[in-house]
Amino acid sequence: MSAAARDGRVRGDRQKAALVELLTPLVEASDHDLEDVIVSQAGKRRVVRVIVDADGGVDLDAIAVISREVSAALDETDVLGGSPYVLEVTSPGVDRPLTQPRHWRRAAGRLVKFTTAEGVELQGRVLSADEREIRLDVAGGEQVFPLAAVGPGRVQVEFRRIEAEDLLHDEEEGGDGEPHGH
Repeated sequence: MSAAARDGRVRGDRQKAALVELLTPLVEASDHDLEDVIVSQAGKRRVVRVIVDADGGVDLDAIAVISREVSAALDETDVLGGSPYVLEVTSPGVDRPLTQPRHWRRAAGRLVKFTTAEGVELQGRVLSADEREIRLDVAGGEQVFPLAAVGPGRVQVEFRRIEAEDLLHDEEEGGDGEPHGH
């Protein structure tokens, strides 16, 4: 890595740390967690992506409030060096790795895949999680894993399989689940 690239990375790390320090109290004041701040270049502007989450998810009203507060805070500081920026406040996607206890807790009821400390890959449904452990339904049996003994988990996207009987039933009822007289 060149010295210029290394210097740019160090500046970027310092900038991210300054943004996290600035924004964490604002986000937490609205009962949300600051999951990440990502700054990228888009032409002459920077894109500042602020990722927030909360128990029960994040709704659009909360995103709007957090966006206004973050924008005001960024406008009052020179952490971005005075360059123009575009602000995006969003919630984490389904592909976000489950690394913190709160991530596992928020995945309750979801199917997840992870690797144990011993290197065994498992898939199961999260029953519950706290600061120390996660309880999963793995192949029809409950198993408890210390959080320190599991690698990052990934929520698995599930699609409900449409059974032929469901399709036939919908057609007989007019397709909307309500019986129709003919």
